[in-house]
Amino acid sequence: MHNENLQEQVDADINKNKAYLKNLFKDTTDIVYRDFKIKDIPVLLVYIDGMADKILLNHFIVNPAMTMEDKIANAADIKDNILTVTDIKEAPTFKDAINAMLSGDTLMLINGLANALVIASRAWPTRSIGEPDGETVIRGPRDGFNETIRFNTALIRRNIRDSRLKVKAQSIGSRSKTDVAIMYIEDIANKEIISEVERRLDNINIDAILDSGYVEQLIEDNSNSVFPQIQSTERPDVAAAAIYEGRVAILVDNSPFALLVPATLPTFMQSPDDYNQRWLNTVVIRLTRTFAVILSLILPGSYIAVTSFNITILPTKLAYSIAATREGVPFPAFVEVIIMEVALIVLMESIARLPKSMGTTIGIVGGLVIGQAAVSAGIVSPIMVIIVGVTAITTFISPNYGITNGFRLLRFFLIICSMIAGIYGIFVGMVLILVHLIRLESFGISYLSPIVNTHKEDMKDLFFRAPISSLKARPKFLHTRDKIRQR
Repeated sequence: MHNENLQEQVDADINKNKAYLKNLFKDTTDIVYRDFKIKDIPVLLVYIDGMADKILLNHFIVNPAMTMEDKIANAADIKDNILTVTDIKEAPTFKDAINAMLSGDTLMLINGLANALVIASRAWPTRSIGEPDGETVIRGPRDGFNETIRFNTALIRRNIRDSRLKVKAQSIGSRSKTDVAIMYIEDIANKEIISEVERRLDNINIDAILDSGYVEQLIEDNSNSVFPQIQSTERPDVAAAAIYEGRVAILVDNSPFALLVPATLPTFMQSPDDYNQRWLNTVVIRLTRTFAVILSLILPGSYIAVTSFNITILPTKLAYSIAATREGVPFPAFVEVIIMEVALIVLMESIARLPKSMGTTIGIVGGLVIGQAAVSAGIVSPIMVIIVGVTAITTFISPNYGITNGFRLLRFFLIICSMIAGIYGIFVGMVLILVHLIRLESFGISYLSPIVNTHKEDMKDLFFRAPISSLKARPKFLHTRDKIRQR
């Protein structure tokens, strides 16, 4: 029976309720039914083995019920005089009661009461708070999100001790009933962005949400773009910083990633270390990062262009040197590039799927052995190995893995453009990418903000970061209600 159809009211007759539950969960062996009496009043506890805290049930439900019978006169007194747990709710329908039980809570059915008592007893196995693997920092907090949404909201609250921080909860997935939380600061975040986030989440109609990646793909503006329009992070400090700026965080149960909206291209190029270190160091790092990303995009295509179409733009000695290294290579330059790029992707994916103890070794040995063997066999030229190595290093300089994958796909696009028209093809390809970026939006905000906006304050935290003492205003392109963060 589908949970959406559980509209029946809880009956005052405990035997009818038990029969209904037994029929609903027939052939299900992890449902525990505990019958007992409190002063001749039949009581039934129903919970899922492995998801409810048995110690809590024994010490604060069953034990008081057995020893404090003299404090009750009727069934209604059990909730007020016997139960010693702090979080108890009443559920008049089986739909509300069973949804709570499937999340780890315990149902208490009392003969004579037409409501089920929902006792907060969630205690499923959880992973401890640890350092995120995908977002390492040199200087900064080491804690990261885990798969329990309530722990994740607590980690953000630890960074934002503000009574105006709002946490709105809802469930998504007609079968999975996955808990989702929206977090923002009420007097900072733009109301239109909050409303748009809520609208898109309400419009999700799917059986199951198993990770935040599902939500990301279902609410983003343009699912056909190679650029992610929603930022994901494993770090509570990054989520808290985004909320302080006026953005909205979306947390999904069973996922150690928080989604941050709106997201723009510059936000994907910024690292937490940029704000934890001195501003002069950050200026050099950000400029290097920007240059490296551009280099990773155009380097393979430029190699094809100058070796196949525009060799005259190179100095004579360099042109002769490249021609000498390619002597004996049986493939044209673009085939050479494609072979090495595909080999690089295969190697990277293999490393990602291997155990950590083996991944590093396989990566180093595989890269050296395959590269050297390819050169010795005359399949690729030595300079091609250098270009692919530089491309691989510069690609992963971006702090966000999602934007890295986007740049990887665009590199193939520019390779095709250079194969067709050489250096002119690269220019045309870059213009097409720029046009796409200009048209792209994230929750009503231009994807190139604040590059396309002429706000002086926003430019202080773009390609370089000004001293923190001069970052007095929140990003103007977010149209926040409280525009000043440093008075």
